[in-house]
Parts: sequence; structure tokens; C-alpha cells
Amino acid sequence: MNQLTNMAASVGQLLKDRGETVGVSESSTGGLVSAALLSIPGASAYFVGGAALYTYISREAFIGFSLDDHPGVRSASEPFVKIAAATMRDVLGTTWGVAEAGAAGPTGNRYGDDAGHSCIAINGPVERVITIETGSGEREANMWRFAEETLKLFEAALKDAG
Repeated sequence: MNQLTNMAASVGQLLKDRGETVGVSESSTGGLVSAALLSIPGASAYFVGGAALYTYISREAFIGFSLDDHPGVRSASEPFVKIAAATMRDVLGTTWGVAEAGAAGPTGNRYGDDAGHSCIAINGPVERVITIETGSGEREANMWRFAEETLKLFEAALKDAG
């Protein structure tokens, strides 16, 4: 097992032990978080659904999330991922909502964030939000790093929720 799978196994076990569920909204991780969680046998006990909501079109089509409803909020920001995590949780009726959005690279995004920028939020019995800055333009490495940081933050929130 690789590090991401090991982290997903730990998260999955915590969710199964507590009878809790998760929905995942991803952007610059491109589905790596969902894939890691789904790679664990028995994932259907806790994984309700996930989506790589890479564009405003997909956000609106799949979960009804429009930035027009949130004036002043822009993608790839902490306020954005907080709303996305809560929306995913509400839409799927899960215990937890997880969201990630950023700029994997090799260049930054149209909002002025450099490559290597990602915001991650957890919404549930415990809420968390962080911003990661890798300082790297290496797209694939950033995607893996963002996915690891997402699972790390989710595991910490699960443990804090007891």
C-alpha cells in the first residue's frame, strides 16, 4: 500500500467504526481523494459519493453550487471550500463533507494563486479549513500532496470528533 492508501484505510476504519459517511468535492486533486477512499474494501459502508468539480459548470450541474449565490466568494479560497464541503454534505446527506480546490500547476490560477496552492475544508461534527502552499509547479506532485493533506486533515477532524 502507498501512503495515500494507508491514510484512506485509517480514515475508512474510523468512519466504519462510528457508522458515519462522507461525500467528497474535489478540484485540483482530480478525484485522488475519492479513489483512495474507494480503494479500501468495504468502502460502501462509508463513501456515499464524490465528484471532481473542476469547473463552475460541473459545480452547478452536480451539486447546485453557484458562486452567484455567494457574493465575494471565489474558487480556490477557504470560504469557497467551506461552502463546498457543507454543500456536498447536505446534497448527499452524509455525516461529513470534504472539499478541496486549488491550483496544481504548472502555472497559477486565474484568481492570482500560485501553482501549489490548495484550500481544504472538512464539514461535519468538527469543522476544519486549511490552505496549503507547496511552492512547486509540479502538477502531479501537487495533486498527490493535496490529496494527502486532505486525508490528513479529515483524519484529524475524525479523531477530534471522538
